[in-house]
Amino acid sequence: MISLLDYGAGNVRSLRNAIHALGFELTEIKRPEDILKAERLIFPGVGAFGAAMERLHRLGYVEPLKAYLAAGRPYLGICIGLQALFEGSDESPGVAGLGVIPGRIRRFDAPGLSVPHMGWNDVRVERDSPLFAGYAGEKLYFVHSYHAEPHAENADWRLATTDYGTPFLSAVQRGRVGAVQFHPEKSGAAGLRLLRHFLAGEEGGVPAAGRSACTEPTRFAKRVIACLDVRSNDAGDLVVTKGDQYDVRESGAVRNLGKPVELAERYYEEGADEITFLNITGFRDFPLADQPMLEVLKRTSERVFVPLTIGGGIRAFTDDSGRAYSALDVADEYFRSGADKISIGSDAVAAVEAYLARGGVKDGSTAIEQIAAVYGNQAVVISIDPRRVYVDSPEATRHAVVETATPGPNGERYGWFQCTVKGGREGRDVDVVELARACEALGAGEILLNSIDRDGTGAGFDLELIGQVRAAVSIPVIASSGAGCVEHFAEVFAATGVEAALAAGIFHRREVPIQAVKSYLREQGIEIRS
Repeated sequence: MISLLDYGAGNVRSLRNAIHALGFELTEIKRPEDILKAERLIFPGVGAFGAAMERLHRLGYVEPLKAYLAAGRPYLGICIGLQALFEGSDESPGVAGLGVIPGRIRRFDAPGLSVPHMGWNDVRVERDSPLFAGYAGEKLYFVHSYHAEPHAENADWRLATTDYGTPFLSAVQRGRVGAVQFHPEKSGAAGLRLLRHFLAGEEGGVPAAGRSACTEPTRFAKRVIACLDVRSNDAGDLVVTKGDQYDVRESGAVRNLGKPVELAERYYEEGADEITFLNITGFRDFPLADQPMLEVLKRTSERVFVPLTIGGGIRAFTDDSGRAYSALDVADEYFRSGADKISIGSDAVAAVEAYLARGGVKDGSTAIEQIAAVYGNQAVVISIDPRRVYVDSPEATRHAVVETATPGPNGERYGWFQCTVKGGREGRDVDVVELARACEALGAGEILLNSIDRDGTGAGFDLELIGQVRAAVSIPVIASSGAGCVEHFAEVFAATGVEAALAAGIFHRREVPIQAVKSYLREQGIEIRS
């Protein structure tokens, strides 16, 4: 029997779904004594090293887990389940790890590269292991800010390495104890194959083919993301829709471009690197009552094995009975329902306004800080909805301006990008650079950068906007709004260096297939996942 050590952080539903999809049964670790009874143990998770170890101690899991590992019994750690094997982490000074593998976990310090390391990369399998039997060099999905360094003291654990500015341990194994930094349950068919090898008892024993012939540096891929705006139509059914400059109605009715779960599954099969749901239903005043959207997440995670992001209504609120819920409570429910990342929009603007009013002092009160503290900054995406404001000169505003190749209505050559709230209906006195930098400081791990001016136009991404934000932050940026053809994707990657590009309507209407985008990017020499 396979036992899952769910310590309460991260999207474990997707791993459960992957195990069930592969035809295996699963039992849950509920008490410390269950660990030593396990025949095969999986320890998954995302989030902060210190929070993970604190929960393991609080649940009484640390000592039985150490005993299980010392006995060399079958173990597969995923992400935090790998990092916890080490002696400690720079992420949480003073917090001891399990101490099974010599060394500390270090933060990436890669000039010119965004942190977190978020997306699809290769692995170099450096010795034979049944875990990697059949591995043909496919890219696998990583999402982490800290990494394990390979060195002489842990050489006997070294199974595979990956490059991101510096080589790091992407897989370790000694005997039947193994762990991977990537997420097999989010790595499509290649990840599911590795997971099956462990579940079937093939992680140790007789060596099998799997050593990579590649000794070249691994190559990090650009991501192509499919976005689904989900809301109730006038009949009360959840549908995927798409707006033109945020207007989702056509001839008075909500545009209906398909059913959310079916479209998400189609995009997974067509090669989307991630799926993003933006929840624009009428439940935003009471998001935990939005059972239809939660059900969409649950059903999608049963069929789609790439990362899922959900945005909409992730904030503190009080229900009709007077019970108060924190933004973390809402995020918890989304993660339990199948989300890997959550996206915060208007409430991020309010958080930044308060942060700036305090003189740039963090107080732990914002949704960004609270969620990042438990799940890690890689789980927090900030969705920004900016619009252009033209000015005659840089001196005409305190905001960060660009000199534009698209003059304003009166010939203005400069402009700044104003952040908006309430679906673009209300502008705030915060520019996009201020917002992005403040959100990074508060703990966000990624920026989803929309454009009200380009939304639904098919005129291409706003390169001036995207370039300004990409240069302002060190976390990954997703370009959104305006894609109309395959050339636009290559253009935004080449001109701005963003890590990902997102589109919606052109995919929904089959005007531009995802594989056509990827084929064109490959022809242009841009690294992508096949």
